[in-house]
Order: sequence, then C-alpha cells, then structure tokens
Amino acid sequence: MRKPRDYDSELKALEDKARELKTRKVQQLGELVIATGADTLTAEELAGALMVLAETKDAGKREAWAKRGAAFFQGRARRSTPAPDRDADGAPTQSGGAHPASGGAGVA
Repeated sequence: MRKPRDYDSELKALEDKARELKTRKVQQLGELVIATGADTLTAEELAGALMVLAETKDAGKREAWAKRGAAFFQGRARRSTPAPDRDADGAPTQSGGAHPASGGAGVA
C-alpha cells in the first residue's frame, strides 16, 4: 500500500522555497544597484529611470543596453580576482561607466 502524500508539508516547503528565491532576487538586485553606482540616485530617480527602461520598446536601445550590461559583467568578472588592483583601477572605471549608463540610456 502506498504512503499518503502530505500535501500541507509539500505546500509549505514550496512556499518556503518561493520566499527564499524572492529574498535572493531582491538581494541580488540591490547588489546590482550598488555595483553600478546607481545607489547614489534617489529612490525616485532610480524608480523613474527603471520605469522608462521597462516601458521602452525600441529594440535598438534595448540591444545597446544589453551589450553595455554584458560588458559591465564581463569587466567585473575579470577585475574580481585582484582586489588591490580593483580598488586602484576599478573604482574610476565603475563610477565613470555607471553615470554615462544613465545618460547613455536616454541618448542611445
């Protein structure tokens, strides 16, 4: 005879997993905001910029943003190993790259 399934415990486990995934997503988005230098913006500025990005349907702009984002992540992966070099070389590059990204978004 088969053992009956405990649907309540399975549902609770799925809810816990969903909560963990949501928490991880929020944490990663916060880390991304900090890594790009966007944490210097006010919450209103950041929300407004993200709303414009989400509403943009222009494929050319979205492709340009995607390429810039990919370059950002590739550059961070290369710089993540040597911490002392990252402080000297990475900080100006990141702050210089972060601010034009907002300005470039409107231009691109």
